[in-house]
Amino acid sequence: MFQQRFGALRRARQIETGLTVAAVVVLFVFASIWTDFSPEKILRGAPRIGEYFGKLLSIEPKGVAAPIPVLALPHLFGGVKEPQSLAYWFYRFNVYAALLWQTIEMAILATALGSGAAFALSFPATGRFVGNRAVVFVTRRLLELMRTIPQVVLAFILVWPFGIGPLAGIVAIAVHSTGALGKLFCELNENADTRPVEGIRSVGGSWLAQMRYGVVPQVTPGFLSYALLRFEVNVRSSTIIGFVGAGGIGQELKRVIGFNIYEEVSAICILILLIVVVIDLLSERIRHHFIGALA
Repeated sequence: MFQQRFGALRRARQIETGLTVAAVVVLFVFASIWTDFSPEKILRGAPRIGEYFGKLLSIEPKGVAAPIPVLALPHLFGGVKEPQSLAYWFYRFNVYAALLWQTIEMAILATALGSGAAFALSFPATGRFVGNRAVVFVTRRLLELMRTIPQVVLAFILVWPFGIGPLAGIVAIAVHSTGALGKLFCELNENADTRPVEGIRSVGGSWLAQMRYGVVPQVTPGFLSYALLRFEVNVRSSTIIGFVGAGGIGQELKRVIGFNIYEEVSAICILILLIVVVIDLLSERIRHHFIGALA
């Protein structure tokens, strides 16, 4: 009897697995057709990915390597009028540096605002510590709404009331950060040990006291770690939303792309890549330091 029951369950599971795999394959095929996805195109185009970077440092004379802007080794340290020199590419470095700093400031402000709002909303969104189901439901739906709207779309909408500039970008990134961090913070709260909370409640502590002294000390390292990770994401986001007029280096990048100033496009892309890598490395070190100190 047991063997028959086990065999029936096993066959049912195999059928279910087969149908699931078939459905995934069918969806993949339809998605490939609709999006013009082709492994053959990928294999054909992959070798060209490094073409641009391979020609950045060229030994060819001036004019030969066009239209890809190059840094020619013989002219690398020439003056601002030497087309294949560093000075020619970065002759507006002071402008780029100011815009990069503005981009970082946007990410800092947006992360701070988003982390603070997520911290406040994560506790009423935690079902283990809130008896009112309606409060939990409304708070969670609010966080979902905040992280559902793409940052670029939200920034484009906010440019209309706030005008072109960093403010629209800061608000857009902060709203999205609130939704994303709120979900992560809520999950940390759900996994917190309830014994400290029960102890504070048993001596008549208020709900705020239970959260402040029973939960916050447990989840602070995780909160800081997620906030720093979000800062890394926000730095990258700040460079993108500038394309819709929301300030930062992205707005300047859109301008030089529109005017086909390829040397400036290359210079800005290199600076963005460098600053993102540096910030990621620094953020990782800070995150590990805080986790080690507070854990």
